[in-house]
Amino acid sequence: MAGIVKEEKGKIATRDGYGKGLVIAGKKNKDVVALDADLSDSTRSEMFKKEFPDRFFSMGIAEQDMIGTAAGLAVSGKIPYASSFAIFGLRAFELTRNIIARNKINVKIAGSHAGLFTGEDGKSAQAIEDIAAYRALPNFVVIQPADAIEAEKAVLALLDYKGPSYMRLLRSPLPIINDEDYKFEIGNGVVLKKGNDAVIFATGTMVHESLKAAEELKKENIDIYVANIHTIKPIDKNLIINLAKKTNCVITAEDHNIIGGLGSAVAEVLSENCPCLLKRIGMQDKYGESGKPDELYEKYGLNAESIVNVVKNTIKLKKIK
Repeated sequence: MAGIVKEEKGKIATRDGYGKGLVIAGKKNKDVVALDADLSDSTRSEMFKKEFPDRFFSMGIAEQDMIGTAAGLAVSGKIPYASSFAIFGLRAFELTRNIIARNKINVKIAGSHAGLFTGEDGKSAQAIEDIAAYRALPNFVVIQPADAIEAEKAVLALLDYKGPSYMRLLRSPLPIINDEDYKFEIGNGVVLKKGNDAVIFATGTMVHESLKAAEELKKENIDIYVANIHTIKPIDKNLIINLAKKTNCVITAEDHNIIGGLGSAVAEVLSENCPCLLKRIGMQDKYGESGKPDELYEKYGLNAESIVNVVKNTIKLKKIK
């Protein structure tokens, strides 16, 4: 199994953490099964396939069939994890809604290669609307891990959770920020850095960019909170309200359209509980293009340098206010 995990100078992709978590889940519970839509190498569900070939189902390029079969397995007592590329999984959205969400069926969906971080595959493959789609489904839990360890732990947390979920995974490797004994809790955000001047609520890759930005801001005597919002639904309302009240300056950061994603979720919480200054960093309602992830992040304002500028400008607005 270790040979499958592709490391890049100490970095590991969250999809690799997903594959490792699947194997552990399969060992813990014999009812765990895995399905994939002809992309098991890319989604890393092949790790499960090699360990438990009789509990793995390759559905071909037929996401609708995969979702329908996963639902059938779930109502038969199995615990199915179904994976594909994030953008392809949306092909089965109507079945996901009408079969899984409406009936609260215990199916765990995983979508890999999400966001601009997918890179050279271009905008046709860079899902930037998947969080919005699944977040709108009643009964669904929506998760985006920030590193491979968190992805592994999230798979195991979902094993104990009874109900439908969507986990957003990434293609390229990321640095590890969590320890092996890290405890993942659905719905509980994690404060990674404390501060006074502002708070960044980030998810996925943007947790890393936000931590880099925080270090740069510290050089200018600007101290900010950085919180990892790994669960976009149910979102950690108490954490958001608490840190918003402390700073009165909130920034959200996500590799996703700012409409319907983390920024929208945080805005909904704040507007109903403690309205304050808010700036959303993400795709500004536009699609990306083909290119290396770091180049795309720079062009579309998702890198640490861009975050630094947004934070500084937003703090200025707070002082004017």
